Amino acid sequence: QVQLVESGGGLVQAGGSLRLSCTASGRTFSNYYVGWFRQATGKEREFVSAISRGGLNTYYEDSVKGRFTISRDNAKNTVYLQMNSLKPEDTAIYYCAARAGTDYNTLTRSMSYPYWGQGTQVTVSS
Repeated sequence: QVQLVESGGGLVQAGGSLRLSCTASGRTFSNYYVGWFRQATGKEREFVSAISRGGLNTYYEDSVKGRFTISRDNAKNTVYLQMNSLKPEDTAIYYCAARAGTDYNTLTRSMSYPYWGQGTQVTVSS
């Protein structure tokens, strides 16, 4: 079992930056892939980014490429999502999720992640 807690959300103007953190407790964090997902009001949850267990491989949804950067510090049991050049359409609740599986083909599927945090709100004003 892995427990995840997100932090770092808030209100920011368009063009601004935020850094989200996902801190884990429980089993060895370095055994898990970690993904970030977001859900805007009235929309389905969507994949944002993911990072492999050692941090060597990263994956991004097209709309955030070049603006968001995912990283991890396994010594601190924490994954980060640095979000730059934020846009109003980035407004959503952001969730981190963890999975032990390494199947690349399912990394973007929320159903493949058994462990989830409670989410943190990100609001970008225009």
